[in-house]
Amino acid sequence: MSLDRPVAPDPYQLLPAVGSFTVTSTDVTDGQQMGQMFAHPGVGGRNVSPQLSWSGFPAETRSFTVTCFDPDAPTPSGFWHWILANLPVSVTELAQGAGGQDPAGGAFSLRNDYSETGYGGPYPPEGDRPHRYFFVVHAVDVDALELTPESSAAYASFNLAFHTLARAIITPTYKV
Repeated sequence: MSLDRPVAPDPYQLLPAVGSFTVTSTDVTDGQQMGQMFAHPGVGGRNVSPQLSWSGFPAETRSFTVTCFDPDAPTPSGFWHWILANLPVSVTELAQGAGGQDPAGGAFSLRNDYSETGYGGPYPPEGDRPHRYFFVVHAVDVDALELTPESSAAYASFNLAFHTLARAIITPTYKV
């Protein structure tokens, strides 16, 4: 059963233009279905975040924030699956499962839209079209965004709009 609604635009096309760099993964591929282990337990997954690595970011980068957002969720605001803020600039890779661990160097996860801290895997409505999961590494111009683990995803995204130098995006999909 499809929810019969238009496809949401690429949310990052709606923000001010910034530079780009490269993000790759040994676990997920742009435009391809994610493996079951990366999905939410509610659909039989294990809630494991995929491996991500990045390079080619601007020399002025002082930290990174990693996010995962589903603009195809049947809500007016999409669905935030992961916000990992204030990664030191020396961190250019996250191992598989890093979304369930304590991050390095003062970084921290905010609550996702499941109201849980850390990574929360895909859980689209059964029978809906494939959802897109925008895994984004934001190259940030400050050592730390003024956020706390209690900050909302919308507030973090608002702050990123003013401090992002460049973005690296990989967008796998998931369908039940």
